[in-house]
Amino acid sequence: MVGEDRYCIGILTQISAVTRALQEVTLGLLDDHVRHCVHSAVRADEAEGDAKLDELTLALRRTLRL
Repeated sequence: MVGEDRYCIGILTQISAVTRALQEVTLGLLDDHVRHCVHSAVRADEAEGDAKLDELTLALRRTLRL
């Protein structure tokens, strides 16, 4: 769109839509990770569960950019 010299507001609208779509994908992946990987690890073994919870915290920090 930029290369085609499209109207700036149209480009910004498309960027916003793509950003929102990626945020939804991120939330879906985090939800899946918690419900499957973390849940299974916590039920299986305390040390493994703790490791998965640490991994989840790191993933959230990256996602939230903290």
